[in-house]
Amino acid sequence: MIQKITIFEGNQKTGCAIWHVYRDKLQQVTPPDNAQHCNLKLTDVKPLIRVTRMKTYSTDQIRNVALLGNTGSGKTLLAESMMFEGKVIERKGTIEGKNTVSDYSEIEQQNQRSIFSTILYTEFNDRKLNIIDTPGSDDFVGGVITSMYAADIMVMVINGQYGVEVGTEIFNRHAERMNKPLILAINQLDHEKANFDQTLDSLKHVYGSKVVLAQYPVNAGPDFDSFIDVITMKMYKFKGDTGIREEFPIPDTEADRAAELHNALVESAAENDESLMEKFFEQGSLSEDEMRAGLSVGIRNRQIFPVFCVSGKRNIGTKRMMDFILNVGSNPALAPMHKNNNNSPIKCEASAPTSLFIFKSSIEPHIGEISYFRVMSGKVTEGMDLTNANNSTKERIAQLFVVAGKNRNKVTELAAGDIGATVKLKNTKTNHTLCGAGLDFTFDSMEFPNAKFRTAIRPKNEADTEKMSELLHKAHQEDPTILVEHSKELKQIIVSGQGEHHLNTLKWQLTNLNKLDIEFIPPRISYRETITKIAAADYRHKKQSGGAGQFGEVHIVIEPHVEGAPDPTKYKIAGKEVNISVRGKEEIPLEWGGKLVFYNCIVGGAIDARFLPAILKGIMEKMEEGPLTGSYARDIRVAVYDGKMHPVDSNEISFKLAGRNAFKTAFKEAGPKIMEPVYDVEVLVPSDRMGDVMSDLQNRRAIIMGMGSVKGFEVINAKVPLAELNKYSTALSSLTSGRATYNMKFSAYEQVPSDVQEKLLKAYEAEEVEE
Repeated sequence: MIQKITIFEGNQKTGCAIWHVYRDKLQQVTPPDNAQHCNLKLTDVKPLIRVTRMKTYSTDQIRNVALLGNTGSGKTLLAESMMFEGKVIERKGTIEGKNTVSDYSEIEQQNQRSIFSTILYTEFNDRKLNIIDTPGSDDFVGGVITSMYAADIMVMVINGQYGVEVGTEIFNRHAERMNKPLILAINQLDHEKANFDQTLDSLKHVYGSKVVLAQYPVNAGPDFDSFIDVITMKMYKFKGDTGIREEFPIPDTEADRAAELHNALVESAAENDESLMEKFFEQGSLSEDEMRAGLSVGIRNRQIFPVFCVSGKRNIGTKRMMDFILNVGSNPALAPMHKNNNNSPIKCEASAPTSLFIFKSSIEPHIGEISYFRVMSGKVTEGMDLTNANNSTKERIAQLFVVAGKNRNKVTELAAGDIGATVKLKNTKTNHTLCGAGLDFTFDSMEFPNAKFRTAIRPKNEADTEKMSELLHKAHQEDPTILVEHSKELKQIIVSGQGEHHLNTLKWQLTNLNKLDIEFIPPRISYRETITKIAAADYRHKKQSGGAGQFGEVHIVIEPHVEGAPDPTKYKIAGKEVNISVRGKEEIPLEWGGKLVFYNCIVGGAIDARFLPAILKGIMEKMEEGPLTGSYARDIRVAVYDGKMHPVDSNEISFKLAGRNAFKTAFKEAGPKIMEPVYDVEVLVPSDRMGDVMSDLQNRRAIIMGMGSVKGFEVINAKVPLAELNKYSTALSSLTSGRATYNMKFSAYEQVPSDVQEKLLKAYEAEEVEE
């Protein structure tokens, strides 16, 4: 079975199986049986295809790496160099040339940045490196989270010009939360503004004493071509951007510094193993194998963050870093185990029953849905039948692929710990678990950050509403951080994401790929209405029309609901005290938050008990469409204490209407207030932009709850009304030149200030007139 296809131009010296394309047909050229290589000189045939077979890698031969880092740190070009070193590609692409393996989508090429996570692989030293290139913008953090879940080793790529950036800190927080080990790769050391020492200082400020140099550059800057490796104690010098290196002894001028750093590295390695520590104290050094073992444990336990020097663009240091990952980085069997829904850790063993976790889905033109998975245990083979443990449906793995960007290479088997893809699963989505015979569990779902940007969306042609809804549903399947809400309350379709750029990307896809004209409009706010004091009202519904009439009269008292308050015993109504006898109580938690407490205080049979549910129904109808602005009402106690009925004309509809209108009248007399959703907001900002951000927050009616600092950034904690957060991500980016970020989560509903309430009431009245 063909496992890997590489296209060449011109004459090539190749391996044993050579195919060429001639007049649109594949024809085979077979070298002599005893020949290891042959030279082809074909005049009529230009494109050549070399066919090789990919071996099945065992768990201990696999390493899973995610490349993390701020936008512009150079992850994509580093991935190109890693694939080039493994001969998965024969020449490296460039961002400007729009021909990298990672950034193959049209919108990524237009923006010249990674927007989606891309699964890649390379084969190196008879082992397999699965590589996931991730987006650098916080707007696309969903792709980073899924990648970190699938990978065991995180390579944090640092821009040598700027050091730790806001993206570095954001992704570091996620790595810390997910207990993922980090290798630090200082990239772009060939840039004229590269500053290794300053970058190293910023790393130490964030990671502290856990930062340990494995390498340092000899000549950072435009002439960068050499670095000292304090693990092997050699100097490596590179020729151009070929990746070809020469090894030299460490120059005398660097000998003392290299020896000092080597000893620090050995000591760090020894600290993670008691026996190694004893040996280190006795002998003063460790063998290379012992040092590797100690480093492996330290990195896996997040006690060591080794620093490497690279230039992804010029392929400097790539091969040495790959060597380190393969020799020191944990294979999937040694990495921390994933837990299932029974809180049981699952060993990553090929001999165990099969389980897969779908960590990413995408929909590709002409192919359909592609499901990317990690083999959590056992082996998966082509044609295998598995059960979706999330919905108990059966799935057949009809085809198996390893992928490098949009290129899919068929394989017949993947072992525990490996990453692969399949197509056309019927009922399996991201976060689902597929199990083989004898297993019935799910793995813990991936957790994503709360949305922080929202907008309403509608098609320009109303007839396209259903099509738009289907496409939005598919978008959520591909990117779980895109949230879609068909809001009955707001009468809008609300789309939420991680930032304006995130949702503008969605809009671009709908418009350009799906040919659907849509527009974003300001989202309405889910206000709430409540009351601040006691009020009483009565209402008589009377209607006579020939036959049986309608009659119902209801007297009620309403007051604010306070959790834990005692039941009422008397009210002052129209200047008179009225004793209340509670005959029945119904406490109703409301879907939109808060409660309605309904008391039956009828005495003497003034209203028959069978009409009380109708009165409650009428009140609930008005709670769903508040008297002030049509928003949901909440946290109200209602006591029905008197009324009248007619022996013939009274019925349920009469008392429903009487209860509804009595409640509406009382509500307007009870000090009605509009409540707005308020969010807890945490802003991470460079210190030199702190004042600008603070001023902007205060202009947004924010209440500053506290300030602090964390790892080189200032932190502002504030409570901010949702109405004031519209397009805040764009404003914050503008204020800080993209160097700040924030997160937000719902806190509570709070009463709006009087001037804001007045504006809202006028806006609602104007809207009612227009309708």
